[in-house]
Amino acid sequence: MLAEIGALNWVGERPSLRSGQALDGARAGATANRKTGGPKGPSPTIQPYHRRDALWQVERAARPAGPLFESGFPNSELRTPNSEPLAPMTPEERLVADFGGTGLTVGPHPMAYRRAEMKALGVRAAAELVRIPAGKRVRIAGGVIARQRPGTAKGFVFLSLEDETGISNAIITPDVFERNRLTVVQEQFLMVEGKLEKQDNVISVRAERLCALAITKAETSSHDFY
Repeated sequence: MLAEIGALNWVGERPSLRSGQALDGARAGATANRKTGGPKGPSPTIQPYHRRDALWQVERAARPAGPLFESGFPNSELRTPNSEPLAPMTPEERLVADFGGTGLTVGPHPMAYRRAEMKALGVRAAAELVRIPAGKRVRIAGGVIARQRPGTAKGFVFLSLEDETGISNAIITPDVFERNRLTVVQEQFLMVEGKLEKQDNVISVRAERLCALAITKAETSSHDFY
């Protein structure tokens, strides 16, 4: 339905030092930051690098430089982040790497990158639902983090959808589930439309329509109980 989109890491390096010494400088700077409660501004000896460049710097520090580069890089232009051989990762690439490596991301939630598009579609963020009166027709969307179909629920399915503001809940009746079975059980991100219900401080949307959203290629996961 929507077009697919493409840990901030850093390593510091002193201009006159080799890579191994540069990493020592970064550690010293990090220690100083912890003692002072965090950096107050740009450090004169530590420069920020994007993730790929950080890995490049670590690899360069870990391996022998070889005869060609054993004296270091005298040309300071070679040391600027903009001149490194690896391009910065796109938001999509960071999401794929984060979820692939740890199952979560330390950066923005995937839905945060699509919030403007969601607003254009009339989708409400999870945090907004508390201010909307019961009975109003709404749209919610997010990554599926839980699917439940209790044996005592007479075929009803309960979904938990997560966005960057919180978690929203959807109730799917048996007939709606049967019409959308594959979408409900297989898709990572969903948009659900229906009437808002509020009972005993529990907010949910009784689904009437739902569709899959192509938010990211990252492999997110959910806890499913059938």
